[in-house]
Amino acid sequence: MRARPLRVLLAKVGLDGHDRGLRVVARILRDGGLEVIYAGLRQTPETIAAAATQEDVDVVGVSMHNGAHLTLAPAVVAALRSVGLDTPVVVGGIVPEVDLPAMRAAGVAAVLGPGASNEEVVEAVRAAAGGA
Repeated sequence: MRARPLRVLLAKVGLDGHDRGLRVVARILRDGGLEVIYAGLRQTPETIAAAATQEDVDVVGVSMHNGAHLTLAPAVVAALRSVGLDTPVVVGGIVPEVDLPAMRAAGVAAVLGPGASNEEVVEAVRAAAGGA
């Protein structure tokens, strides 16, 4: 049994300024018993890595709706690794199915698209954290 709830950092990476979906995900995760740290809009991979370090998170969740997922998601994974973190990254947003293998090869633990249920969101984050 875990001594504390899973801690999840949520952020919008890049210049996309739409965060309504990410705020809904924050509430879903909170209601699912996870602790959510909301980093907000227009984050860089480096600011996400710094926040993940400072907040001692178990999972990083990033939202992307700008079509840059094949560039930005691997950059977030690389930024985390560059500061010595092996924190899993879960991506939510518009990601074409054809891009899923490349996302997994880049180190993304899970990708959630539109229509994912509340239960699927919580389960994906828990699974990324090792089933905790």
